[in-house]
Amino acid sequence: MAEFIAPPCDGVIEILYQDEHLLLINKPSGLLSLSGKNPLNKDSVHYRLVQDFPTATLLHRLDFGTSGIMLVALNKQVNGLLTQQFQQRTIGKTYTAVLYGDLSNEQGEIDFPITKDVEHFPLMKICHDTGKPAKSHYQVIERHPQGLSTRVRFTPMTGRTHQLRIHSQQIGHPILGCDLYHNQQSQQLAPRLLLHATSLSFIHPITLEKISYLCPSPF
Repeated sequence: MAEFIAPPCDGVIEILYQDEHLLLINKPSGLLSLSGKNPLNKDSVHYRLVQDFPTATLLHRLDFGTSGIMLVALNKQVNGLLTQQFQQRTIGKTYTAVLYGDLSNEQGEIDFPITKDVEHFPLMKICHDTGKPAKSHYQVIERHPQGLSTRVRFTPMTGRTHQLRIHSQQIGHPILGCDLYHNQQSQQLAPRLLLHATSLSFIHPITLEKISYLCPSPF
């Protein structure tokens, strides 16, 4: 697979919440979370943020095509405390996605272990022998009148790379606009990956208050 060079991203990072310890931001679709090794892939969420917040560190990533809410630490102490919350899976996350076709159930759980597909980088693959456990819960929000697509709310129980994208493909309903995990029609049906990180909830590591933020889907 040829090396990926990200096209220029005109989308801006919106700051949803800010204090002296952390930021909540809305990442545009089409922007890398971290700069790549190739100098042409320098533009990223982290690259842009450190211009104004030199100590900013990303606690998690969103895929290039995914938009939505991200949590950013502004010092080492907060980074460590929030990383613990991610590791303990106490941070609540939901995503909005539009899937190809008409899902038969109103809700369900997708449970397929995921590992790197070494021969087809950067793809991941389902593997019951070497894969790490991966679970995603979905709830149908809206159905296309002709059954062409289904809007769902995803709640990932684990945080594997490409988890929601590969899980959707595995049940026969890939996310519209996905360039890596698709069928003959699904990639062409949207100009971008229709996956958006919609909500995030966590305990503020310094004030200890519960923070829940909602970032509505742009599609």
